[in-house]
Amino acid sequence: MTNKQASSGGKMKLWIGGVLVIVLLLLLAVNQFGPAYIEKSSNQIVPAQLPTVSDEADQLHDSLIVGDWHSDSTLWDRDLTEQSDYGHMDVPRLQAGNVAIQMFTSVTKSPAGQNYDSNETSAEDRITSLVVMQAWPMKTWSSLTERAIYQSERLKGFAEKSPDDLKLILTTKDLAAVLAKRAGGSKQVAALLGTEGSHALDGDLKNVQRLYDHGFRMMSLQHFFDNKLGGSLHGTSGEGLSEFGRAAVKKINELQIILDVSHSSEQVVKDTLALSTRPLVVSHTGFKGHCDSARNISDDLMKAIAAKGGLIGVGYWDGAMCEISPKNIVAAMRFGIDLVGVGHVALGSDYDGSTEVQFDTSKLAVLTQEMINAEFTESEIRAVMGENMLRFLNENLPQS
Repeated sequence: MTNKQASSGGKMKLWIGGVLVIVLLLLLAVNQFGPAYIEKSSNQIVPAQLPTVSDEADQLHDSLIVGDWHSDSTLWDRDLTEQSDYGHMDVPRLQAGNVAIQMFTSVTKSPAGQNYDSNETSAEDRITSLVVMQAWPMKTWSSLTERAIYQSERLKGFAEKSPDDLKLILTTKDLAAVLAKRAGGSKQVAALLGTEGSHALDGDLKNVQRLYDHGFRMMSLQHFFDNKLGGSLHGTSGEGLSEFGRAAVKKINELQIILDVSHSSEQVVKDTLALSTRPLVVSHTGFKGHCDSARNISDDLMKAIAAKGGLIGVGYWDGAMCEISPKNIVAAMRFGIDLVGVGHVALGSDYDGSTEVQFDTSKLAVLTQEMINAEFTESEIRAVMGENMLRFLNENLPQS
């Protein structure tokens, strides 16, 4: 090799090395700043003139057991034990809002350009790019089950980091322990795990048991796509439960996992009502008669769910509410109470679920204020804000 060739080869190696360094720096920058940028644009708090919370409402709110059936906060690249200045929820804000019970739902698949009318199963999955950008383990890049499990591990890690503030709930005994601590002045939050759609099963029935073993105590059947279990409310088929879906419902019942039919096609809801031996939850929704949105199933189906002991979580975002003010959310609650009875209405925020809201979880007292303004009785306020959720969990979680 001539000196000229050696020099040329050395320059090439330096050039390649420089390019690799630049690529590495770009990847690090994307990982550090990209997820926060995406979340800030996805989970927004819309500036609004919120009602002033009176001393009466504040005192009542502080005495409530507050529970929320739906938050997607584990999807995002934030330490939930620390208070953030973006997103809708973290442990300090849960404590500021006097939340005692929070269901964390694991998103594993969602379409780019998602809509409530029609999403092809083959549509691009935007969660994959978010998972890669956030540098999740490589096994989560292709497996939706692994994505759910990774989110469960993140939540467990937060509970281990701040055990006085957060406890993962697997049984009614665990729940009772948190409530006993709170009665003594603790602000510990009872955290539960749910799935946002059974895409998380990866089409394998054995994964119901696997997810249960990792702490999941609620599973929804669909999200924005039709899947192996049946049709989504926002898919293309409109189909009911498949044979696999029927087998999954039976297995979910057997393990005492709570069944969530949010995002399921109306035929899936009907089939599940007929098949399930346990009551259903609609963890985050609105009522069709209050907000005629493609996101909301029929009022008749809501009544059928309630008639079998089910519970309906009222959301805070426009797809469910049509208009997102606290006053209108409380109007949806009143509509629901009149439709299905006060014992079947609860909170289902859909915080951090790529939604726009007017208040984060630290400001939940605005709902208590608006319920007082709307002449809800104290017993109605207590029921909807959390006692219905507590009762449902005590009746449907494993005992030990």
